[in-house]
Amino acid sequence: MSFTAIALAACSQSPKGEAPWIVDRFDDIKVIRYEVPGFDELPLEEKELVYYLAEAAKCGRDIFFDQNCPVNLPVRRTLETIYENYAGDRTTPEWKALEKYLKKVWFANGIHHHYSNDKFVPEFTEQYFLDVCESIPVECFGELTGMIGVVSNAIFNPAMYQTRLNQKAGEDLLWTSSSNYYRNVRQAEAEKFYADMAAADAGNPEPASYGLNSQLVKEEKTGRIYERVWKVGGMYSPAIERIVYWLEKAQAVAKEPQKSNIAALVSYYKTGDLKEFDRYNIGWVKDTVSNVDFINGFIEDYGDPLGRKAAWEGNVNFMDKEACHRTEVISDNAQWFEDHSPVAEAYRKPVVKGVSAKVITVAMLGGDCYPSTPIGINLPNADWIRKEYGSKSVTIDNITYAYDMAAHGNGFNEEFVLRAEDRERMDKYGKLADDLHTDLHECLGHGSGQLAPGVKGGELKSYGSTLEEARADLFGLYYLGDPKLVELGLVPSFDVAKAGYAKYILNGMMTQLARVELGKNVEESHMRNRKLIAEWCYERGKADNVIEVVKENGKTYVVVNDFEKLRGLFGEMLREVQRIKSEGDYEAGHKLVEQYAVVVDPALHKEVRDRYYALGIEPYGGFVNPEFELVEQDGKIVDVKVSYPANYVEQMLGYSKDYSFLPNVN
Repeated sequence: MSFTAIALAACSQSPKGEAPWIVDRFDDIKVIRYEVPGFDELPLEEKELVYYLAEAAKCGRDIFFDQNCPVNLPVRRTLETIYENYAGDRTTPEWKALEKYLKKVWFANGIHHHYSNDKFVPEFTEQYFLDVCESIPVECFGELTGMIGVVSNAIFNPAMYQTRLNQKAGEDLLWTSSSNYYRNVRQAEAEKFYADMAAADAGNPEPASYGLNSQLVKEEKTGRIYERVWKVGGMYSPAIERIVYWLEKAQAVAKEPQKSNIAALVSYYKTGDLKEFDRYNIGWVKDTVSNVDFINGFIEDYGDPLGRKAAWEGNVNFMDKEACHRTEVISDNAQWFEDHSPVAEAYRKPVVKGVSAKVITVAMLGGDCYPSTPIGINLPNADWIRKEYGSKSVTIDNITYAYDMAAHGNGFNEEFVLRAEDRERMDKYGKLADDLHTDLHECLGHGSGQLAPGVKGGELKSYGSTLEEARADLFGLYYLGDPKLVELGLVPSFDVAKAGYAKYILNGMMTQLARVELGKNVEESHMRNRKLIAEWCYERGKADNVIEVVKENGKTYVVVNDFEKLRGLFGEMLREVQRIKSEGDYEAGHKLVEQYAVVVDPALHKEVRDRYYALGIEPYGGFVNPEFELVEQDGKIVDVKVSYPANYVEQMLGYSKDYSFLPNVN
């Protein structure tokens, strides 16, 4: 649970009309291009490796669509067929609404919002949709012809597929979630299935991540429950075969130890054996010498209410060597940070192993990383591997740079940050504070601490993702204000922490609400994490007025009055969240999240959205990928060229044409 989708605070948004970084705008989303500086200077063999790994990163797109909801592929393909073949009036409001709906489906990899998990509400009528379909020659739809009714029902029936991920306590989370990780299985049945599997492996110091790469199915007639494994010859085989094809091309040009690591990943894809995935992860985390690196596979379990099934994702990158000094200093001092953590000594690691960190330039995003992407990564996720072999962390510099380039002059700070001294510190130190918090979160936060004897790591169930992100965020926040960072030469003064703290609390208590639909509570794990921390610290610090809610000229502001005491509160909360994880204390975790992280004040919510959208900025951002092209001469590859497309629609249609390998129903 540590490929962290750390959303940039709302202050990192851009005004309308900013060019050339923003290539499209629709609904609550802007689409940005990112560049790949340094690619042209790579050796030819590394350029070729990037090319093959980038192709592999695009081949799993259909898998992620299907994982998110079983109707996503026919919905996407039907809408694409309409978009490419409709000969009617494309200037009407209903056509524009249909076009926007398709763009949203592309961005979210399905019919549910990528952050809120709620199903999109179409702004065009079902009759218009059916009339448009009727106007298009039937042969254009091919196998989709018989699925128009299914697609229409999926889009327009509000009772169908209401939410991709339900996290509401007291409900059957599987029966009420629309993701495609379980079929006809009740929550209690799935929990028993995997509990029995874990019991059979009790005492194993190297437990497999049971259920990570499969769909769990219950046969209606017999009641038999079994797994459909995602592998070559299994579920999603046509797409996985293409991934393997490109991975084997990459393996042929890779050097050791990466060549062997890719071989282990290929073996895992071919067999579905989770032990092969562990072998790959161990090799991957040990490899700190390869300049080009990648992630490809079923990695993060945020989309599964039970925290078992992993979404497919891909990421290709290479080191930004000039920017790596910051993360090298942090990782070199990992043991000091662990030893001085405010958590109970029993839950600190006596020996921190294998912590490595670097700043990277991303070259390709895929699956769960595209179009919306994290800005920091910490893997692998298996606790026993992290304990025995360590973890590898990265901060994605060219993505944060692209966000920054699209973030000038938006008026956000002037609207939401009350005090001039806070605005000045944010302007001066905000980027450094964000980068360092991300580094500490990924490099040390996720890898810190240890479980109590007998605790396996899945006891927190649907609250696990929120609490894990809170744990890592708190670690980063606590140490962002530590004098050690000044001693290490990473920050000039405590003012960097002040900038980061003011921004974080403002976002957690107020401005991130711009991302939530009116009338809704907070559902997404990362947003819950930020609200949890900010609200808990606000309540605990009331007696000392650490955080203050100020009303001025009819507007609400959140200000931090005592940054030192706030840092102390971060430490107290980190101690408790680590205890909850270490002891597997579900009841305490449930109480903490439900009390502070979920419920939204409707009046404040409306105020934030009104003020935010009046600025003409979008709360969400995503990206178009660069394009790589092999240059051949006399039958040999002599170069790889990179270009930067600036058309979101063309890229999405191109991916659907060239990288779509699965049937409509899987």
